[in-house]
Amino acid sequence: MDAPPPATRKQVLAGLWQHGGLPGQALAHAELPGAQAGPVLPSHFDVTAAAQASLAAAALAAAELWHLRTGQRQHVGVAAEHAALECCAHFALNGQVPPLWDPLSGLYPCADGWVRVHANFAHHRDAALRVLGLPAGAGTPRAAAAAALAGWPAVAFEDAVAAAGGVAAAARSFEQWDAHPQGQALAAAPPLCITRLGDASPLPWPAATPASPPLAGLRVLDLTRILAGPAAARLLAAYGADVLMVNGPHLPNIEAIADLSRGKLSCQLDLRDPAGLDRLLGLADSAHVFLQGYRPGALAARGLSPQALAQRRPGLVVGTLTAYGDTGPWAGRRGFDSLVQTASGFNLAEAAAAGSAKPQALPMQVLDYGAGHLLALGLQAALHRQHTQGGSWHVRVSLAGVGQWLRSLPRVPGGLLAQAPPFEPYLETTDSGFGRLTALRHAAQFSRTPARWLRPAMPPGSHPPAWPG
Repeated sequence: MDAPPPATRKQVLAGLWQHGGLPGQALAHAELPGAQAGPVLPSHFDVTAAAQASLAAAALAAAELWHLRTGQRQHVGVAAEHAALECCAHFALNGQVPPLWDPLSGLYPCADGWVRVHANFAHHRDAALRVLGLPAGAGTPRAAAAAALAGWPAVAFEDAVAAAGGVAAAARSFEQWDAHPQGQALAAAPPLCITRLGDASPLPWPAATPASPPLAGLRVLDLTRILAGPAAARLLAAYGADVLMVNGPHLPNIEAIADLSRGKLSCQLDLRDPAGLDRLLGLADSAHVFLQGYRPGALAARGLSPQALAQRRPGLVVGTLTAYGDTGPWAGRRGFDSLVQTASGFNLAEAAAAGSAKPQALPMQVLDYGAGHLLALGLQAALHRQHTQGGSWHVRVSLAGVGQWLRSLPRVPGGLLAQAPPFEPYLETTDSGFGRLTALRHAAQFSRTPARWLRPAMPPGSHPPAWPG
């Protein structure tokens, strides 16, 4: 098996670091063990480099904030195998690995190709079933959906499901995606965008000592639910931030919330209720970071646009996660990692490399976790700017933009022959509000302030909507 050139992953890290705009001298304190050992998971895309370099960038940004607060530096190491496995979303509750996909989710052949259906949420499942003329609910068998889809053109079904409020993706080649208006809108976009929202004085930070974790005392509002956003906020919690996850009592969640809630406080607020909205705004008034992953425009309609938040709380760092970016005809379209992979060409490209006619998913949710890592990098880079320059800042990351970045990395000859290693050496088991939780330890190793989740994972509503005293 051919290994990537020795400098590749260091160069990938340096490229991401440049997007963050943080001091270049910090790169000398990053270590990437296993960077020359070849791929960890089977893919001809360099998903191992993507996982290792993006996670290292997020961790190194935390170390840079620690340097800003203490005047001291520390080394950060992220091992390739551990980083790749941490991006696989593996966990167990009380010894059982929960099913992560609804039976109707997945790939289907259609009249002119393939489509992917995402049915993990009941309302998305039922939207697809309505389009197919099938009964809504969990009782409709997969075979019935497959038979109905056989007569549909892929793009027509994709559009019809989107119009019905669901989510689906037609399988495209890279060439087809590049010719699509949304692919064209993303072609020149960086994987991470940090822009100034307005003027503000530097916000005061709590005092820190060399014994403090890098983000000690910094407050993060986490209004995200699906992998990428919660993974970003979980990183910030591991680095010492007070992260308050805000769920709506009426909103569904995925099983992975048990894993993604580690280190966070977890409350519920109904933003449709003026009292709930006022409570959230009160929390934002003393937050340092406001992270949201709602469909574009959803929070703006409630007065929670980045500009409105920054006007209310000058100096705030706002993070925005989208599926397909914030420009182009799909800017408002819902999407998930698996769908973006399919729509933007990865599944057909991986299949072609494997000599398969059926689209083939990447071996991990690399767009989700890569986006989460880049969000964490960007939010910390914006905090650095806020503290040193002042201003309010907006950090934007999209799953499709992360896909464009992954495409830019060199392919891995023989990568599809890799054998996935076991999770067991990297697992830890802790008590949680969901049961006994077995999940991956954090892959980033800090020489002075070990990363850890001090708060156990708890279900939504376990804590009041208030910052810790």
